Amino acid sequence: TLLFLFTSPASAQTASPPAPTPTPAPAPAPGPAYVNLTDLLSVAGPFHTFLNYIESTKVIDTFQNQANNTDEGITLFVPKDDAFSKLKKPSLSNLTQDQLKQVLLFHALPHYYSLAEFKNLSQVGPVSTFAGAGQFALNFTDVSGTVHLNSGWSKTKISSSVHSSDPVAVYQVDKVLLPEAIFGTDIPPTPAPAPAPDVSPAADSPKAAADGESGHAPVTSPRNSSHRISFGIWSQLLGCLQSSKV
Repeated sequence: TLLFLFTSPASAQTASPPAPTPTPAPAPAPGPAYVNLTDLLSVAGPFHTFLNYIESTKVIDTFQNQANNTDEGITLFVPKDDAFSKLKKPSLSNLTQDQLKQVLLFHALPHYYSLAEFKNLSQVGPVSTFAGAGQFALNFTDVSGTVHLNSGWSKTKISSSVHSSDPVAVYQVDKVLLPEAIFGTDIPPTPAPAPAPDVSPAADSPKAAADGESGHAPVTSPRNSSHRISFGIWSQLLGCLQSSKV
């Protein structure tokens, strides 16, 4: 009994409690699928004109990076091909390369917006675009569920939703969006070359020399003409006198 009493506490102290079972960490949520804007715009629309513009100016790289590498996402307003053919002059061909890039950047917002969110945007005032704020901002109004856009220079509306899944929204618009900062000022057309001035050639010019060789008789003064006539009359009188003497 004494042996049991002395050995039981020691055995109790050496016994360790069972280790807790580790809880497995939750699996990370899958990220959004990569959106290729070139592929998306190639099969919709037709948006070939807009796609060619953003590819040739490298604006597509800015849009693509915003769509897939930021938390904000992107909203694009894309005109169909016939919207570009209906543009009144001055057309986009009169713009500088920097102005053309600003027009293309004006067609995108640096944030993803669903159609339902545009109703709230109509109450907050102008929304800055990728081209900037102020005269590069857009105003939105919701009229019975139809979203209207006003750039201050041109007005249009969203006619259909091409793609609307966070982080990328692409909406078709009826017209090309023209920022007031560029089209609010008169863009001069390409000037025509000025006609060459019609200047009479100088007396010693090649043209004057050529005219002299072409058979035009020089103008003589009346004094020289009368002198030749008088000399001819005296010659005839002297001839008659000499004949009578003979």
